[in-house]
Amino acid sequence: MRIRKVERHASLLRFTAGPTLIRWTRDARFESPQRWMSRKSERLQSKIQNRSESSAAAIVALILLTMFDACGKSANGPQSIPPVPVLTATAVRKTVPNQLDEIGTVEAFATVNVKSRIEGHLVEIHFKEGDFVSEAQLLFSLDARPAAAAVRQNEANLARDQAQAAQARTDEQRYLYLWQQKVGSRQQYDQAHASATTWAATVDADKAALDTARLNLAYTEIHSPIDGRTGNLQSHIGDLIKPDADTPMVTITRIQPIYVSFSIPERELAAVREQMKLHPLEVDATIPGANPQIPHEHGVLSFVDNTVDRTTGTILLKGLFANENLRLWPGAFVNASLTLSAFRDAVVVPAEAVQTGPQGTFVFVVGADRRAAVQPVATGAQVNGQIVIERGLSAGQTVVTDGQLRLVPGSLVTVKQSL
Repeated sequence: MRIRKVERHASLLRFTAGPTLIRWTRDARFESPQRWMSRKSERLQSKIQNRSESSAAAIVALILLTMFDACGKSANGPQSIPPVPVLTATAVRKTVPNQLDEIGTVEAFATVNVKSRIEGHLVEIHFKEGDFVSEAQLLFSLDARPAAAAVRQNEANLARDQAQAAQARTDEQRYLYLWQQKVGSRQQYDQAHASATTWAATVDADKAALDTARLNLAYTEIHSPIDGRTGNLQSHIGDLIKPDADTPMVTITRIQPIYVSFSIPERELAAVREQMKLHPLEVDATIPGANPQIPHEHGVLSFVDNTVDRTTGTILLKGLFANENLRLWPGAFVNASLTLSAFRDAVVVPAEAVQTGPQGTFVFVVGADRRAAVQPVATGAQVNGQIVIERGLSAGQTVVTDGQLRLVPGSLVTVKQSL
């Protein structure tokens, strides 16, 4: 084999002989190209691993250095933590009503479905849908001509039968005289007496028929039976009105005064009955979504049902409201509050101030040094967004109402007007 080229390196000689590469190392061993590439790859992987271990060691050293530096700063003095912004309120002492809050439904004081008593065509309507009408106000007029004709006919029948009755009475008197004078027979007198009695009864029947005809004539004018507000008009001019039809001509509801019905748990019934013996119970109604600046509707408890509903375990109550400003509307839902008694000189705080933890309810109290402290409390009734504190808090203490999530005992706080 002829050697074409010789290259010398510090540690090896490489001979190129034609297409074949032969590697000669210092230990005089010859390697194939595959073996040389394998050893080269192993060395490269070893270098990468050593560098990774060096980098990891450098990162660990940096973390330790940072920790030692932090410990050194802590030893020198505490870090500066900014105050936590919060909203606060002051616990106050006042009289709070003891109330039962339930969902109520407004009900009309009275509801009347107006229907006709006779048959006839509707010729006139004397109101508009939704109008307030008063008792005895004219609402509808039916065609009165048939009823008026019936009145005149019954008047004529009465006059005719009255004349016949007068003749029968005269005949009775005549036959009585003849019988007394032994001129006439008893049979003739009895016949005359029976005829007079019959015509007298006929006159009475005619009078009753005339009264009925006059009453039907009066029924052609339909009046409102109560004071109230009219609803949707179901009959129109030209309709043939049937007596006592399934569909009323109009419905009138009385909404002054008005009821608010609601149900309370049966366990509260004893307390309600006990308080009813002492004084009338007040009921307040709040309309959801209404302006909070407008006062609540005020009424009194007027009805307690005589049976507890077995399926729900509740009992129905009703409050009577004057509804002078017409804010309560039949069918609407309201928040009903029944006042049983009052908590006098109770300490109250906003409901947002009371928090719940593993040990029970508590509040964050802000001291004179503007630091927050946890103070366990026992809570009572909640009325109008305020909670009665039965024990654990005194009037005049400042409690946190917003921002509690960022507080820990001893946190420095700054009071804000809003967050």
